[in-house]
Amino acid sequence: MRVAELWRYPVKSLKGEQLDGTEVGPLGIPGDRLVLVRGANGHVITSRTKPKLLALRGTLGPEGAPLVEGRLWHDPAALAAVRHAAGSDVELVRHDGPERFDVLPLTVLTDGSIGALGVDRRRLRPNILVSGVEGLEEREWPGRLLRIGGAVIHVARLRPRCVMTTFDPDTQDQDPSVLKRIVHEFDGAMALDCAVVEGGRVHLGDPVELLPEGAS
Repeated sequence: MRVAELWRYPVKSLKGEQLDGTEVGPLGIPGDRLVLVRGANGHVITSRTKPKLLALRGTLGPEGAPLVEGRLWHDPAALAAVRHAAGSDVELVRHDGPERFDVLPLTVLTDGSIGALGVDRRRLRPNILVSGVEGLEEREWPGRLLRIGGAVIHVARLRPRCVMTTFDPDTQDQDPSVLKRIVHEFDGAMALDCAVVEGGRVHLGDPVELLPEGAS
């Protein structure tokens, strides 16, 4: 098994960026989901309800600042683009704490599961895509440890999926059948929620090893 893709999403619910290599630390990939879209009621706004956010690209600038379509996240032009997608009363807010993640800081996905589901892997927004996995083997991994490059991660659970999977990452057209299949054929879950046990450097092509049961 190998690392096939690495992804970071500097602005939650926007398109992400692919990486050739990255450090992996206690909060996952540095720069991931640093900026949130917040509504007037204080609640976080995501592409679950505002799928046009998926048309915008979030990246990190050379100094590590989150960008929206190439503009600093606090630039008025960046906010205007987000408001066009999500509503005139939303704001962009930076948040560095662990609460910015839905569950855990890393989402791991395998080529075997994507092959079984038969959709664009970007619908599932992985941080790490692992190749060389047979079929639905990832579904046997919860509770186990993975060594990925220089990092060791704990696979906590299969990741429950939501309506975000129904939106095409390029056109934002909706296909409800994607989530229906995940619910009926895969018990509503696809990919893995993971925590970092031991940080380290991870590069494309690095080996991925499922550690023996009971490894600590």
